[in-house]
Parts: sequence; C-alpha cells; structure tokens
Amino acid sequence: MNVAKRIGMNDWRAARFSRTVTSMDAGLYIVGTPIGNLGDISFRALETLKEADLVVAEDTRHTRRLTQRYEITTRLMSCHKFNEVQRAQQIIERIENGEAIAMVTDSGMPGISDPGARVVALCRAAGVMITSVPGPAAVTTAVALSGFGEKGFIFAGFLPHKSGGRRRDLLKWAEADLPVVFYESPYRMIKLLNEIEEHLGAGRTVFVGRELTKKFEELSSGTPAEIRARYEGRNVKGECVVIVQPAA
Repeated sequence: MNVAKRIGMNDWRAARFSRTVTSMDAGLYIVGTPIGNLGDISFRALETLKEADLVVAEDTRHTRRLTQRYEITTRLMSCHKFNEVQRAQQIIERIENGEAIAMVTDSGMPGISDPGARVVALCRAAGVMITSVPGPAAVTTAVALSGFGEKGFIFAGFLPHKSGGRRRDLLKWAEADLPVVFYESPYRMIKLLNEIEEHLGAGRTVFVGRELTKKFEELSSGTPAEIRARYEGRNVKGECVVIVQPAA
C-alpha cells in the first residue's frame, strides 16, 4: 500500500512535535522532500510547508504534485539556478518584513547538488534566521544501501559534461582512501562506467543505485564491466547515484 495513502491526507495534521511550527518565526526554513516516494516526508516538513507564508521551489510544477497530495495551499515561487541570486534578495526582503519562507528542491535537501546554497549564503550574510527541517538525501540513502560507508565517504556531486573535465575530476579522486559518491544522469551511465574503468581501474568495485525509493528501484554492485553489462541495450531512466570504492 502506498505510504502516503496509508497515512491519510489529513492524519498528519493531528501529529504533535517536540517543536511546533504552527506559529512560525520569520526566517528561511530549508525543507527536505522525498527523493522518489512521496510517502517519505516528515510530519514536521508537511506542517512547515502548510504554515509558511511562501514556499520557494526549484520547479513549482514538480513541488505542486507534493503539495496537492497533502492538500497544502501555500503559494509557490520558483527559485532555480538561473534566478537564485535574484530570488535570494526577494526572500531576504520578505523575511525582514516578518515572513516565514520554506525552501525546497525537486527532491532531497536544498543545496546538495541542487539550488539553494547561494540563497542560504546570502541569507546568512544578511543576518536573517535560517533553520532546517531535515529530510531524505539520495547520497546518504545510496551509501546506506551500498554497505560502503562505515568509515565515511566523499561526495563529489555531478561530474562536468565535457570529457576533459570529467577525466580531471575522476583522476582527482583516484587516490582517495574513502568511497567517492557521484550523481549521474541515466543517459551518461555507460559513459561514466567506461571512464571509471579507464581512469580508475577495471578492478574497482562500483555500486549504482537507480530510481531510489521508487517502484522500479534498481541496485547494482560489481566491476564497471559487470554493471555496464546490466545497462547496455536498455532505455534506462531515473537519476543514478554511483559509488566507487577505493583501490584495493
């Protein structure tokens, strides 16, 4: 049964938290949202989105699916990588005028290989209140599923699109003594596996988590060649998290 349906659209309103947000202070609230399954959202996040004066979203169309699911009617305003600095100034003005602003991205925590970091930095420089309503993140979900993270890990985010930049960044992590985590588009997965094999070594152990928390979640572990064999010839969809173990 879908978790969101099992909880019910109105049940979350009855929840009580150690810190209520029904009377919100002016400030920026960084809210974590599901990375795939809409049921993976906290009661506190829902309450924050409901009670905020404005929800700033990476893609308002995407976020509207979440707010409609939980009958949240707070106004949405876009904030993406092309207008983030401009929006930050508007957000600061609203906060200084007493408003509570919730910030979300399409999935996970804002500012983690997603828009939001510049908003936070500018809000901090302006001296306004900033707090978080933590939620899921693809990086920590994948590390937990991989079994690689006992001693820590390095998060490298997305590689550049151009081959030269990709090679440079991969070689930068070649001698790392911790697992390195990358985000990658499904359309570049074969390319990335080839690059790992070429620049880091054919014997590296790699974990790939695709469509995490969704119905067609797929987890793969093995050498670059072994995982490539699973992906070749398929129309692969869904964002991927790739973790490369240190050299043996």
